[in-house]
Amino acid sequence: MDKSAAATPPMRLFDGAATAAGKHTPATPPQGYRSNMSTAARKSENPFVDFIKTYRHDPVLFVKKVFGVEPDEWQAQFLRAIADSERRVSVRSGHGVGKSTAASWAMLWYLLTRYPVKVVVTAPTSSQLFDALFAEIKRWVKEMPPALSELLEVKSDRIELRPSPTEAFISARTSRAEQPEALQGIHSDNVMLVADEASGVPEAVFEAAAGSMSGHNAVTILLGNPVRSTGYFYETHNRLRDEWFTLHVNCEKSQRVSKEFVREMAIKYGEESNAYRVRVLGEFPLSDDDTMIPFSVVEQAMSRDIEVDQYAPMIYGIDVARFGSDKSALAKKKGNVITDIKKWRGMDLMQLVGAIKAEYDAEEFEDRPTSIYVDSIGLGSGVVDRLRELGLPAVGINVSESPAMKNAYVNLRSELWGKMKHWLEQRGCAIPKDDDLMSDLCAPRYGFNSSGRLRVETKDEMKKRGLASPDMADACILTLAGDAAVGIYGSASGSTWTKPLKRLLKGVV
Repeated sequence: MDKSAAATPPMRLFDGAATAAGKHTPATPPQGYRSNMSTAARKSENPFVDFIKTYRHDPVLFVKKVFGVEPDEWQAQFLRAIADSERRVSVRSGHGVGKSTAASWAMLWYLLTRYPVKVVVTAPTSSQLFDALFAEIKRWVKEMPPALSELLEVKSDRIELRPSPTEAFISARTSRAEQPEALQGIHSDNVMLVADEASGVPEAVFEAAAGSMSGHNAVTILLGNPVRSTGYFYETHNRLRDEWFTLHVNCEKSQRVSKEFVREMAIKYGEESNAYRVRVLGEFPLSDDDTMIPFSVVEQAMSRDIEVDQYAPMIYGIDVARFGSDKSALAKKKGNVITDIKKWRGMDLMQLVGAIKAEYDAEEFEDRPTSIYVDSIGLGSGVVDRLRELGLPAVGINVSESPAMKNAYVNLRSELWGKMKHWLEQRGCAIPKDDDLMSDLCAPRYGFNSSGRLRVETKDEMKKRGLASPDMADACILTLAGDAAVGIYGSASGSTWTKPLKRLLKGVV
């Protein structure tokens, strides 16, 4: 959890005269509050009412005194907006700026300064909900003074006020299109709905929740990385922006985000890329910038005259045809140069294995590949098995498996395409000048899922757009499958991709 160096010492609960009386008389707290108070607290005629008067309209003071931390400027602005009766608040940002922290503060402040009160927090997936935001709320409960934290019962999917668990609680509910009714029926004098990773929350869920959020004391908070230029979250920052209080948080200006992360993202994706816009700038992606590898990057790599390192190992990457119109392709990479690409159409498994064996045998002994990476999905698994029987160093790669950089990519295929883009952008590499290869490399589009992880479109999705399978490009990316980078937020200690994907290299000795 984030704590500022300029933090205020935590409050002594109910330890003095209350100030900043609220604009409205607070509701009488339920029976049981006083039984949970310390002896010192009981010296006040009604210390909990004093507590509410002090903090009901000042969540920033609540955060400073209860948690002993100093909110960032945007976090304070966010909290004050809710206190100033903004009923609809939408926050878009890059990664790591403290969204979950600010939302946790807001929910706990709302729960403890109103009665009756129901807070519902949601996210597109259970992992996003329980491993991220709800876990953050629980951590901040532990940071409360005992006199407050002991009032709360923390469960796996709820945080309840012990004296009145049915009338005052925070409930975690996954937002799924097939069950939009999960957010219906939230009725109370005070209601708060918090949607994390809001770009991924289905429209049906927002429609289902609309009835519950129509009251005067209902607050809706949307937070997330702006991964889609469509949908309700996008509209709150555009067409509906006059109806919402909106905030935009840029990682470049955030004190919580390291300069190293920003620099690595700029190097990895480019400052003009959609990836940088979403993950760093907190901006929605541009609809016309959805090609994974730009034409200019491929063109430059094809134009370079790079001397081949004769002492570097030879690596083969093989993409096996899935359909009759597809080609099987073999890419040869030596050092930082893809030296040659072979293409075959209409071959069965044994014929393809024979063609690969012939290429292997034709190499000078010192140039024979040390690794042959084969896409093992479908017919590829049979190719791997037969090549191994022949004594070739074949390695099956299932590109649908989890990536090494789990915070950055949806699957290994997307990770390898990201690595290919990064590799091509380096001036010390070169690829053959081939129009078909150019088309293959520039064809796939990419986007982001609700977690902000990059996803390259599948071959089937490309076929639906009328495009051929990028067989030659897929063979090229497989030559990079032997190494990967691992780090926080999808970054690495460096961007050299030097750590082996050992869990994927089955059968290698």
